[in-house]
Order: sequence, then structure tokens, then C-alpha cells
Amino acid sequence: MTRYDESLRVLKLSLENGIEAALEAFFRLMHYFGDPQDNYPSVQIAGTNGKTSTSRYTAAILKAAGFKTGLYTSPELMFYPERLELEGAVVSDDLFADIILETWDGIQSAIKAGVIDFITEFEVLTAAAFRLFDQQKVDWAVLEVGLGGLWDATSVVNPKVAVITGIDLDHTHILGNTVEEIAVQKAAIIKSGSFAVLGPGTADTRQVFLDRCAEVGADYHIIEPPFMDFRYIGPGYQKMNIATAWVAAEHALGEAISPVTVQKALNNLVVPGRFEILRDEPLLMIDAAHNPQASQFLADALRERFTFSPDEQGVLRINEIDTLLLGILSDKDTRGIIDTLTPMFRHVAVTQSASPRAIAPADLAQMVEKYDGRKPQVFASIEEGLADINARNSTAIVTGSITMAGEAKAVFLGK
Repeated sequence: MTRYDESLRVLKLSLENGIEAALEAFFRLMHYFGDPQDNYPSVQIAGTNGKTSTSRYTAAILKAAGFKTGLYTSPELMFYPERLELEGAVVSDDLFADIILETWDGIQSAIKAGVIDFITEFEVLTAAAFRLFDQQKVDWAVLEVGLGGLWDATSVVNPKVAVITGIDLDHTHILGNTVEEIAVQKAAIIKSGSFAVLGPGTADTRQVFLDRCAEVGADYHIIEPPFMDFRYIGPGYQKMNIATAWVAAEHALGEAISPVTVQKALNNLVVPGRFEILRDEPLLMIDAAHNPQASQFLADALRERFTFSPDEQGVLRINEIDTLLLGILSDKDTRGIIDTLTPMFRHVAVTQSASPRAIAPADLAQMVEKYDGRKPQVFASIEEGLADINARNSTAIVTGSITMAGEAKAVFLGK
């Protein structure tokens, strides 16, 4: 077994421990490790949608400004190492394996010493990220919150800048049943000594964040259109994420960052799984839209980029993309995603990713027929769905969850 395979094995072991809705044990573990997360300043980014993209843009802008950056995101699109980046590049499998196994050995020592009782997968990855960034002596760490904010393992940091991209209903079984309850969870990353950056998506719950800022004595900046001027050829929904990242980087450094520097960061930067083109001819795209808000962002971007014409029933459909290959997880607002996306396409197909939370294709097909009125084509797997698309030489977009986008990319690349 290679060291990389061994690192995957220990992560699988820790995955069995589920989610820990508490930080006390992880605080003790990080103290046992010497609190490496305190050895560099951090930008911490939370939000229902846009947090991965905003994290990537923030790291890219800091790098373009001349600083050595570490980036921690989750989940991965295809493979675990994608969660860890140094200087804008995914760490190698060897470096990933080394830091995971070194961290795992330290965790086992901590368990034997009675510091902690067990460890979760996300805690292993987060501890490894903190230790890696310390070892690599980064100038800045950009940390994407995994879930919520109040109990998230990344929240052992005291971020210099705390970013909230936006709030929508998601993970309600964990975070709360209202946007206000979810906002309270995410607002917890704003701490004394932090500067808060509130993205456009916080508008409906802004008072929650303003109250938190007042409570801890944090200054804040609200991002609202019109956004700063920059050239960007990607989907329109990224413009607010770039604007948010720009402001976050400026407050991190305590100085203005020129449009030239921001443009340098944006040039050739691809955000994996977000409106990503895998093939130009015939067009094959993936997008990680996984809830109604993200689906609406995707729908708006499609309307910006492509043309529409009426079908036989007079319904406007996209001309340049024939097929929507859709897969949704069972804990999401399935109807909201279906209502937003399926009417845009002439051909709808459903399948499922390998996630244990994926809705079975037959069940998803019934929901599409109920809400859209059309019977979709049903495929048992993403591989089958893509094979049909290729056989028909069809244009297509694959979306509905992060795992759908990631697995489609892996199949396309033959990985």
C-alpha cells in the first residue's frame, strides 16, 4: 500500500465518526500540536453559496499581491488533495499523504494521552491544513468553512478577516430551519479583532451580522452593486464573489489593491466545478449548483451566455445546450432546483452520483415529471448518462450537486 493509499485509508476510518457539533476537543488537539493555526494570519470564509469561489479568488488576489498563500477548501471536486493548495497549486499526492499521515500519528498520540477521544474526517483534514501552512511558512491562509461556522473546525482560528458570502436554506437538519437561524451559525466566525466582509447574499439576514459585529466590536464592509471594474469572462454570478474577495484581501492587507493586481489574479484562473467547460465541441459543462439559490445563479448565468428560442409548445429553451443531466442529494430542496433549471432545456435526463445521499434516478424522475410535466430520460449512473450524451454527439450540462460535477469531470478525464 502506498503512503497516499494509506492516507485515504485513515481518512475513511475517521469518516465513520460522522460530524462533531462541538469545538472544545479540536481546540485541545490544536493546542497539543502547538496551535499552528496561530502562526499566520487567516481569512475565514463562510456562506451557503459562493464560499469556495470567494476563497479561491481571495487566495489568488493575495498571491498576485506578492504573498505566499495557503488555501483550504471543501469538499473536493474529485480527489482529496484538491482541498489543499499552496501558491495557487493543488498539493502533490506525496505531500498530501505526508501531512495527513504525520497528522494522524499525532492524533493517535493525542488520543492515547487522553487529549481527545476520537477524530472526524473534517478535523483530520483541517488539522493537517493548519500544520501544512505552518510548515510551509505561508504569509496568509484562506480558509473555507466546511459547514455553518459556530462548530466548524476552521473556527479555532481568530481570523483577521471574516467573510460571509450569503445565506440560504441548506443543511437545515443541522444549521436550523430559517435563514435567521443559519445566519447565527455563520455569524459566529466574526470575532473580536476581526474585520467582517458581508457579501450581497447577506441582504435578507444582514441585521444578524450587524448585531454580531456590534457584540464583538468588529468593523464591517457591506458588498453591494455596482461592483468594482474588472474584466471577467466567466459567469456573471462570480462577479459578486470576486468583488467580495477583493474587499476581503484589501482589509487583510490593510491597503488598497490595484485593479491591475486583481486582473493578474483573475487571468487564467479557473474555479473547478463552477460553470466549467470540459469540452468546447460539442459543448460539455459542469456546475456544482446544489440548492435553489445556486441553481438560480446558474440559470441567470446561462441566460447571460446563451440564446433562447421557443420549442413546439412555445416554451423558451436554450439553443446552445440540448441536455440537462441532473442529479440531486436527498437533503436538498429538490423541487426548487427542478423548477429553476429543467424548464430551460429541451432534453432532461436524471441520474445519481456515488454519494449515499443521492436520490435514486427513478425517484428523481418522478419528481421531474411531477414538477416539470415531462418524463426525463433515466440513467443508473453518470457514466451511462455521459455515454448517451456522447453517442448522440449532444451538447450538455451536468449539475445538481458538487458530487455530480466532480464525478462527471472524473469520468470525462478518465480518472
